[in-house]
Amino acid sequence: MHSNDAQMLVLTVLADGPLHGYAINAAIEELTGRKLGPGSLYGALSRLEARELIRPSDGASEGRHRTMCITDAGRAALRAELEQMARVSQAGLRALGPA
Repeated sequence: MHSNDAQMLVLTVLADGPLHGYAINAAIEELTGRKLGPGSLYGALSRLEARELIRPSDGASEGRHRTMCITDAGRAALRAELEQMARVSQAGLRALGPA
């Protein structure tokens, strides 16, 4: 899985509400049937936080777990990427023709 894919998955599950790392990965597994490896997950979290697309949730800690939430910029980036993916998907399905 590419790092951009991991970042998109993290943003997608955080769009539903704040989660900590383990819960993010559980939500990704529920969505895709696969978990991200620790390097992919925490690398994506670090990159997204550095780009200010996610941030720690207010008062966010469950023990040693940091709860993260999506920012307004993260929502805008996710929407733009999903709209582009939808256009590509529609073009590909048209090109393939009927099943």
